[in-house]
Amino acid sequence: MKNRTLIIAEAGVNHNGDIGLAKQLIDVAAEAGVDLVKFQTFNADRQVTRTAKKADYQTQTTDSDESQHEMLRRLELTEDMHHELIAHCAARNIGFFSTGFDIQGVDLLLSLGQDQFKIPSGEITNLPYLIHIGQLGKAVILSTGMATLGEIEAAIDVLEQAGTARAQITVLHCTTEYPTPMHEVNLRAMQSIHAAFGVAVGYSDHTQGIEVAIAAVAMGATVIEKHFTLDSNLPGPDHIASLEPVELKAMVAAIRNIEVALGDGIKRLTPSEARNKPVARKSLVASQAIKAGEVFSAQNLTTKRPGTGITPMRWDDVIGRVAQRDFEINELIEVCFLG
Repeated sequence: MKNRTLIIAEAGVNHNGDIGLAKQLIDVAAEAGVDLVKFQTFNADRQVTRTAKKADYQTQTTDSDESQHEMLRRLELTEDMHHELIAHCAARNIGFFSTGFDIQGVDLLLSLGQDQFKIPSGEITNLPYLIHIGQLGKAVILSTGMATLGEIEAAIDVLEQAGTARAQITVLHCTTEYPTPMHEVNLRAMQSIHAAFGVAVGYSDHTQGIEVAIAAVAMGATVIEKHFTLDSNLPGPDHIASLEPVELKAMVAAIRNIEVALGDGIKRLTPSEARNKPVARKSLVASQAIKAGEVFSAQNLTTKRPGTGITPMRWDDVIGRVAQRDFEINELIEVCFLG
């Protein structure tokens, strides 16, 4: 389909470190009909210091006494797990995707055959990381949570200077809060990004529900990324802001319907409208009996369905003409009997 939206189901860390749960998430994504299921590739030791605090939403959804390092350690995917997940994706005929959170993670994904790379919001100001990805010359999806237009521009410039063409970059509007309150979504910012930088845009959605992602597609998003889970009540940092399987399937179906509904922008009579046109529109008809030789006037003419006679747009042309035959009340006026 032309202008088909790339739908990424973000499993993220909702596997809770369990490979079996990760495979179930792949199954759910495949059944929902998404294009890619995305995980996160990181190493806790390289990602955070031992004393780094968790975000408020993470503290609320995980052990408050646990450090961010300890939390991430539980949620790491090993290289062997990556191989298992890639194989399971292939078996379910769905694309595997992952975000590498550091240079080593990016290189691991590159060695596993990944041909496009996701830059998460937290790395948009990580210069050596941006340069490394830019040097690959691959397609890039850049998330912009917490970023200003100036920071987005700087990241795009780094990627371009390193060797990635702007045409290869898709920028996702995003709000880094889980779940994102509606008043902080600011979906029009996605269009502002497109206007400012001339890049393809999309939306990484952390709201609860599916309506904002659907609206983003109607507003021009070419990529939608949405967290999902088997159960939003599971323990873990992201489950509460994630769709459950039925919701994910509903979102995909709605997005595909919106893609069709958007059409090509040309206003024209559709085939179904052509059948309804004569039923719904009106014609000039006699509002009373009219004798041959009488002059058509506002007193003896009106407009009624069906629309198979003279269009009411010719009202002024008919008024003052002479009837060439008798017309009964409610009879359609015919062009050939106008004098």
